[in-house]
Amino acid sequence: MTDEQDKVEEDIHAEEGEDEEEGKKGSKKKLLMVLVPVIFLIGGGAAAYFTGMLDSLLGKNPEQECTVDDHGKETCVPVEDHGDEGDEEGHNKKDSKKEGGKGKESKESAFVPVPPMLVNLKSEDGIPRNFRLKIYLELKNSKDKEAVEAVLPRVINEFQIYLRELYVKDLRGSAGIYRLKIELLWRVNQAVEPIEIKDVLFQEILIQ
Repeated sequence: MTDEQDKVEEDIHAEEGEDEEEGKKGSKKKLLMVLVPVIFLIGGGAAAYFTGMLDSLLGKNPEQECTVDDHGKETCVPVEDHGDEGDEEGHNKKDSKKEGGKGKESKESAFVPVPPMLVNLKSEDGIPRNFRLKIYLELKNSKDKEAVEAVLPRVINEFQIYLRELYVKDLRGSAGIYRLKIELLWRVNQAVEPIEIKDVLFQEILIQ
């Protein structure tokens, strides 16, 4: 093979390589020409959906609230849907009102005075000692005041039976007074059941 033939073949191969490279570039350009419009269409559709333009194009009108002024001019504004949130907020408000009402009822204490009681206490030397006691009953619910007043004779009877069994030494010191309070509170709640007495308050304690 001569040098001229070799040169011709090399030129042919070079031209074929150039044609192939140009073909690849042309196919890439065609692909880009197809993909670019598609990307623009997708992006535009997403923007139209999120901005609400798509609803107007599809004939979907947002819910509106219209008002008419004194001159007969009608003005409409879009109304956002807060149905679930509104219902939830309404329920929360109702629940808070109920809870607040219950809390208020439990804090409305009332006081019922018990007539002064005078009993004889036992002592170690055998000489009876006079014990004078004046107390108030603190109710948990003020609505129960009349009901407690109606059963006061039963309450006083329970107190008298208990007090007459005490010795003077049983009431010595703060520990003795505290134990007396606990005992009286338990007995009064037994006497007025199902009404609940919150506390027994001492107004006078006198031993002679």
